Amino acid sequence: MSDPRITSSIFTRGAVDLGALRGTPQPSAAPAPAARPAAPAAPATSSSATSFSVIDVTDASFRADVLERSMTTPVILDFWAEWCQPCKQLSPVLERLAEEGGGSWILGKVDVDANPGLAQAFQIQSIPMVAAVVGGQPVQGFAGALPEAQVRQYIDAVLKAAGVEAPQHEDPRLADADDALMDGDLDAAEAAYKKILGESPADQAAESGLAQVALFRRVDGIDAGATLSVAAGAPDDLPAQLLAADVEVLSGNATEAYNRLIKLIRRVFGDDREKVRRHLLSLFAIAGPDDPAVAGARRALANALF
Repeated sequence: MSDPRITSSIFTRGAVDLGALRGTPQPSAAPAPAARPAAPAAPATSSSATSFSVIDVTDASFRADVLERSMTTPVILDFWAEWCQPCKQLSPVLERLAEEGGGSWILGKVDVDANPGLAQAFQIQSIPMVAAVVGGQPVQGFAGALPEAQVRQYIDAVLKAAGVEAPQHEDPRLADADDALMDGDLDAAEAAYKKILGESPADQAAESGLAQVALFRRVDGIDAGATLSVAAGAPDDLPAQLLAADVEVLSGNATEAYNRLIKLIRRVFGDDREKVRRHLLSLFAIAGPDDPAVAGARRALANALF
């Protein structure tokens, strides 16, 4: 689904043709967007909404709930299914950030099993998949359960494209650094993150940003499919395995990347083992210490090392 060429841009304008959906017949009395009741939070993949910031989107309601609404408020779409385990990691993050956004954007949840028209229009080949609609036009998103820091960056980029001021959930220094990263100015982003860490050494967001800069530099211009193919045929090739792990993290498959490197650590020794360990720690930094996948991988790493 994603471009096989990996670049440092987390989102680009998409090529989805929404023409047919613009003309989707609507019921004579179109139902209002499904509002989530004021009750305890629903499970991640529940298709019932939690507030005015989160709505259920269907093939029939797409025109009113997404296209028309997007003329004034960006709509970010979460394509999910009940059976999708990674969706259960990503959906609660998106729902919480939508609440945090205070109406600056709307999260539209699309059950791909129940809404094949939308799944086809957005060329959904795997889930979770996130895309957006701004001013009636599609904005390409990302596939996989990315770390929260990268999800925030995507949301901020969508808001910026829509001319909407992003909620102030971080200090201006970090916002400037993230903007540089999103613009592909890795040198400026690196300098900004290092400056923050020089003033606040425990700033996890800046540490995550710096690790992302390093990741983007390592994968710049490579062919993701070819990289994974080479690694599959050379399980003991250190550079190939490290690069494959980078591709997996950038594709939203962080758990697979962690497992790949932990298995490699069990097979190598000395300087090679230390090199793989440091690489793995840099990938942990992208997601942050609170990520459940990182916590589990850290335990597995300790077992592999000792």
